[in-house]
Amino acid sequence: MVLSALACSCAWALSGNVQTPPPNPVAHRSILVFTKSAGFRHDSIPVGRNAILDLGIQRGWTVAFSEDGNIIDANRLKPFDAVVFLSTTGKFLDAKQEKGLVSFIHHGGGFVGIHAAADAEYDWAWYGQLVGAYFLSHPAQQDAVVKIEDTTDPSTQDLPNPWKRWDEWYDYKVSPRDKVHVLASLEPTSYTGSKMPGDHPIMWKHEFEGGRSWYTGMGHTKESYQDPRYLKMLAEGIEWACGKSKRKA
Repeated sequence: MVLSALACSCAWALSGNVQTPPPNPVAHRSILVFTKSAGFRHDSIPVGRNAILDLGIQRGWTVAFSEDGNIIDANRLKPFDAVVFLSTTGKFLDAKQEKGLVSFIHHGGGFVGIHAAADAEYDWAWYGQLVGAYFLSHPAQQDAVVKIEDTTDPSTQDLPNPWKRWDEWYDYKVSPRDKVHVLASLEPTSYTGSKMPGDHPIMWKHEFEGGRSWYTGMGHTKESYQDPRYLKMLAEGIEWACGKSKRKA
């Protein structure tokens, strides 16, 4: 039944149908991957969607996809344990949809932000608090060294430390360190062009207004979604974000 549900989710993504799927009593997690772009469109989104679908098959999740902001609604989100904003950009939610996301979090829902989820909704301060920080800029793609700060968290415990990898490294308007639990940061001397010198968190999590939020600034490149280490990190982040869900199967 789980594989069947996942196959249906894939079909919804391809057909553009964004109807909320019914909760699956077999799957222990139900995930919505939201990929609307009102700004820059990342060409890694299709690869990322497929990777999360594969994670769902491996872990028994039900996975659905949408780019329709109308699905961000208190009632339509009820079947889901977490929403994953995969490189969403720009202003893509209206006032009603904003209320839907707030209600989802307040009822224990989980939020996972990947990369450009921080490059969105700049006029909505609550969203910035949910994600943890807003995007400022980025230098050219290059190798940088990621320092794992919490080596016991499920999302980081299997990562190399230090972890040298290629990506598009985001600077943020303000460091979120005093408001979130930082999981990993960038070694500032390991790459060039940053406008955020010194302390530079790149992955974090926090409990927020009844729900949970987990974010990684990594994931711009298609190659990220073919890296087993990155995918294990992402899967554990999704699992953690789901942890306070009150959804009833």
